[in-house]
Amino acid sequence: MDKRIIFATGNQNKVRELNMILQDAGIPIVSMKDAGIAADIAENGKTFRENALIKAKAVAEASGEIALADDSGLVIDALNGEPGIYSARFMGRDTPYSIKNKALIDRMKDVPDEKRTARFVCDVAVVFPDGRTFVEEGIMEGRIAHRAAGENGFGYDPVFYLPEYGCTSAQLPPEKKNEISHRGKALKAMRQVLARELNKDA
Repeated sequence: MDKRIIFATGNQNKVRELNMILQDAGIPIVSMKDAGIAADIAENGKTFRENALIKAKAVAEASGEIALADDSGLVIDALNGEPGIYSARFMGRDTPYSIKNKALIDRMKDVPDEKRTARFVCDVAVVFPDGRTFVEEGIMEGRIAHRAAGENGFGYDPVFYLPEYGCTSAQLPPEKKNEISHRGKALKAMRQVLARELNKDA
């Protein structure tokens, strides 16, 4: 079988972003679904890094192929780091993000601008069949907006305000978002790791 990377996610938005960012990596990236892997992975780590590793290791073991996984989330200082590693599960995994975002804005309604600081964090892990393991992290700093805005992006992007751009991350063009986002930064660092390690295998 030709080499490929299996991305441990069922989120097609993430797969699309990943392929945009890693398009010049020279190796095809497929989702778990496309690879025919239906593993139910318990994300029981206490950090983004631990959860990314749990997912990548599970898929590498199930497939015998190179596995890539990310764990990311929104960390809000005024809410003691919530929703953090529970970002996808906050208020229930199937709850629409429009409702999650409204709930966060409601909870932050009395918080002044200077205390609305937040960041998106993304840890990306890759596990090779021989056990080689690497993790890279990316962070995007911003604030929680007073109201949701923007049609681009997904998840919490409409409520994540970037003061230096004067808009939310959901209002940025996708190319710009991928350039500055937490996932973009982590994946760019991971792209260098993949190029180095795949070159060793060539």
